[in-house]
Amino acid sequence: MPLREIDRDLIDRCLRHEPGAWTDFVDRYMGLIYHVIHHVAHARSLVLSAADIEDTAAEVFLAIVDDNYDILRRFKGTSSLPTYLTVIARRICVKEVVKRFREAELGHAHAHREAVANDGSAEAEPVAAADEVERMLAELDEREANVVRLYHLKFLNYRQIGKQLGIPENSVGPILAKARQNLRRAAEQRV
Repeated sequence: MPLREIDRDLIDRCLRHEPGAWTDFVDRYMGLIYHVIHHVAHARSLVLSAADIEDTAAEVFLAIVDDNYDILRRFKGTSSLPTYLTVIARRICVKEVVKRFREAELGHAHAHREAVANDGSAEAEPVAAADEVERMLAELDEREANVVRLYHLKFLNYRQIGKQLGIPENSVGPILAKARQNLRRAAEQRV
């Protein structure tokens, strides 16, 4: 389905930063974005809270406006805008859902900190953990350590890491995998 005139006009208005254009865009495509989020969660048999759904939708809309509407600038018009936005929203949603559930799996670390805090030694554990993490990261080369910090401690995505470190987005994953291997190997040698 080719690009409809109403969508072309909406894109042009957003790119020109016309007043009300972004509000019109959000009003037109909010339902689509929420549908994609629900579909991704359902396809993975996940239950998202209302807050998770809202946060994920916000991430999708933030990605659209990021870099002066770069996603809209890259739209070639060879498909309909809803189709294009569905693909974009799905990719972002999958990354967000994976990130959120990875963070939830690490919830045991938060529970442990709370238990330690209740025995009066709240200051010692986070400092000791931070020292241990930094000691482990010191075993990596600088680039690997920076990628690990940004991904696991700052929770940035590959695109954000690539932009911040000035490396291609598609090289972040391999760097991260190599860093994890090196950390695993170092941990095995310590045991």
